[in-house]
Amino acid sequence: MKIAIIGGGAAGFFAAINIKENHPESDVVIFEKSQFLLSKVRVSGGGRCNLTNNCTGIKELSTAYPRGGNALKKAFRHFDHTDAIHWFESRGVPLVTQEDNCVFPSSQNSQSIIDCFLEQAAKANIKIELGMGVKAITPIGVQLQLDFVGTRNPVRIFDKVIVTTGGSPRKEGLRWLEKLGHHIESPVPSLFSFKIADDPITELMGIVVEKALVSIQGTRLRSAGPLLVTHWGLSGPAILTLSSLGARWLNERNYHCNIQVNWTNLRNQEDVLAQLNNIANAHPKKLLANLRPFSVPDRLWNYLLEKSGLSINRKWGEIGKTGFNKLINVLTNDVYAITGQTQFRDEFVTCGGVSLDSIDINTMQSKACKNLYFAGEVMDIDGVTGGYNFQAAWTTAFIAAKLN
Repeated sequence: MKIAIIGGGAAGFFAAINIKENHPESDVVIFEKSQFLLSKVRVSGGGRCNLTNNCTGIKELSTAYPRGGNALKKAFRHFDHTDAIHWFESRGVPLVTQEDNCVFPSSQNSQSIIDCFLEQAAKANIKIELGMGVKAITPIGVQLQLDFVGTRNPVRIFDKVIVTTGGSPRKEGLRWLEKLGHHIESPVPSLFSFKIADDPITELMGIVVEKALVSIQGTRLRSAGPLLVTHWGLSGPAILTLSSLGARWLNERNYHCNIQVNWTNLRNQEDVLAQLNNIANAHPKKLLANLRPFSVPDRLWNYLLEKSGLSINRKWGEIGKTGFNKLINVLTNDVYAITGQTQFRDEFVTCGGVSLDSIDINTMQSKACKNLYFAGEVMDIDGVTGGYNFQAAWTTAFIAAKLN
């Protein structure tokens, strides 16, 4: 069989390698429109490549996808996170699982993953052609004709085509697939940080709270995890996850809303009050500035005290009921006005793409065009931060690579 992979990224390489390993007689070529391969792999995880998440099982894994989770729950039965870990380790890439279950190469360098893919591709004699952007796919009987950008590139005909072009920031970038009869969910950004204009919190840039609860006021959208204060606003895994969960809701409101931050990681205010009372009773003569509850960083604690109207020189035994109420409110319900979003350009993730209604999730084959398959983020599948988007790429590419 002659098989074309459109897109030289994570899903594209994974599909190509799996095809050749199982069917070495196949003729496989990867077409990449740019001059660079595996660009997103290179920058993922700050250059370390968070390639999956070693969670407890398929049920937990599938809940990490605001879009596509139910479909992936079926797909993970074919290839899940444990399979991905075995796949890379069996091909000479030692991995390490962090405390938060994020999985990275032991080298802490994404180049290890890139080298693995390039070595496996060379070993399998997979052809790679750069500067080959595809502008149209045309069914010719049971085969598919590819039309390329540029007059110097003649049309090519293949028995099977797998589209692994990644997410498109605009719907226009997916028109060539829409023309084939696929429904396209309009792309909007996912996994981004929040801008906060003219707020003193930004002066605390660099502060990290390891366990915070964040939510969007007036909604049921909420998440938990590390939170980072930046010079433009708020970021970190808790914020990125929240942005993913609320991607469409936030886009419809032009990224203007109020976010509530609970710095204590306790959902029950009575528990917060109990801990504060314990401190006050045990250390009544200690200054507020010198005894920080809930492991709140020093600069943040002073900022929250000022915001609640309590002097840092006040003693714990002098707070009183009113002071406690103010302190509880600022610790558990700290509200900030969000005025926009900041994308991580290199790690851009989209909510949207080819609708799963147009795809047979059991095979990743198009329902509109025979012998056309999809894998990766070109589909309307995206996960929260933590290695889930790469896992979706591995799983869908593995399934798409199967030859009937």
